[in-house]
Amino acid sequence: MTDSESLLAALHGLHRQGKYPELLAAYGARVPGASEVDRPELRLLIASAATRTGDVERGHREALLAARGFRDRGDEDGAMRSENLLGAIAFERGDLPEARTRFSAAQQIADRLGDRLMFARAANNLASVTHLLGEADEASRVYREALLAYQRLGDHHRAAETYHNLALVARDEGDLAAALDASIHAVRHAGQVNDAGLLALVLTGRAETAVLMGDEALAREGLDRAAVLARQAGDEAGLAELERVRALCWWARGDPARALRAAERGRRQAERLRIALLEGECSAIAARALAALGRARQAERRREQARRRFTALGARHHLRRLEAIP
Repeated sequence: MTDSESLLAALHGLHRQGKYPELLAAYGARVPGASEVDRPELRLLIASAATRTGDVERGHREALLAARGFRDRGDEDGAMRSENLLGAIAFERGDLPEARTRFSAAQQIADRLGDRLMFARAANNLASVTHLLGEADEASRVYREALLAYQRLGDHHRAAETYHNLALVARDEGDLAAALDASIHAVRHAGQVNDAGLLALVLTGRAETAVLMGDEALAREGLDRAAVLARQAGDEAGLAELERVRALCWWARGDPARALRAAERGRRQAERLRIALLEGECSAIAARALAALGRARQAERRREQARRRFTALGARHHLRRLEAIP
């Protein structure tokens, strides 16, 4: 095995274990040769790890280079995986048309190759875009199609992600019982996978459902566990999402001042990471807290910031919810 192949194998192992900061550190500790730098497989691993640790811009650069490399050598499987990752990055950056285009391309290649796993992954991602566009019933239908495929494949990781997404849709539709049920399944599946970032994500989702149900103890326990795991995973985006849910928790407790501080921490982090949807969501919470504190002018500025983010995304559901707040 060559040095290049050994490096790639080691990085693949770290990626499978969800050790994304360690993967980036292992790569950064080397001075790779020209042949290694040009390998699209390596580019794609770095892109995935960077994106999962919140460095969306680096992820975007590396994924574009990977996609070009795979296309140049006629590797459809690699091109498919690159398109799916580029769709996820576009989603994080708030470019829904680009995300839909990339996910659709990944799904078309998967169908051509007969890759049922990637077909399901692309479907799951398209459902997330559909939900953001305000089509909740269609999003739930596509999520359940993807979930069935993951269950047949025994893929606990992606089943956990899909249950997490189903819980999100159910919360937005006000069906908290269904949201809690989906969240419990998400945590159960994530517990079968050695991925701290994934477990942090689904625990944060369950905590949000608990907040809405008035179960403060479950919410705080979940957020505390999720914070430890997100730090362990080096997941800056996950930590920003935690602040959003902490803000909701403080709001539910009738403490707008602490809700504002948490929302502002999440907003600043999301802005730095260029996660447009999360930045808008944190801005919306901050606007409510500022209004409750009698700071009307600042509240309107945050409300307008949220409106701009949601409008740019085409996030119709979020816009409707924002306009419904007095």
